[in-house]
Amino acid sequence: MTLRGASAAEVAVHDAYRAHYGMLAGWAARLVDDPDLGHDLATEAFVRLLHHIDSVSEPRAWLYTTTGNLVRDHWRKRGREAEAYEKIHHAPGAPQPDGACVLTVRDAVLSLPDRLRMVVLLHYFADLPVAVVAQQLGKSTGAVKRDLYDARGRLAPLLDGVR
Repeated sequence: MTLRGASAAEVAVHDAYRAHYGMLAGWAARLVDDPDLGHDLATEAFVRLLHHIDSVSEPRAWLYTTTGNLVRDHWRKRGREAEAYEKIHHAPGAPQPDGACVLTVRDAVLSLPDRLRMVVLLHYFADLPVAVVAQQLGKSTGAVKRDLYDARGRLAPLLDGVR
């Protein structure tokens, strides 16, 4: 398919869209547990790519990093909303659910600090190589490897017995 009258940037984004949109939207949907929101976040990443395409050397990695940041922003917003809701609607003395009974891998990854969470999302969930993750996050490969090691150390006790 040719895009008549399209700029080189538009053609590049179109090619990236055809190659990566489905996987990116699915990845985002699994992270936010909402297919519609996942598609919205992936679409937003492509809109941003169109504005930055001239400075992007690796569109796939850039898209996953951008979408990961959008997902992180979504989680932060949801966390603030949940805290506000709890302050308003939580009855004092009401029993709290046992978190160990309902913990998922997603919840465990969400519990990681930002510097570890994004590295885990990009390396393990977006399947980006350590070198690409390092480039996208502006870290050295050694720092990314250290972050992955630290993340695995934090996740291991949380996920003991989770299958």
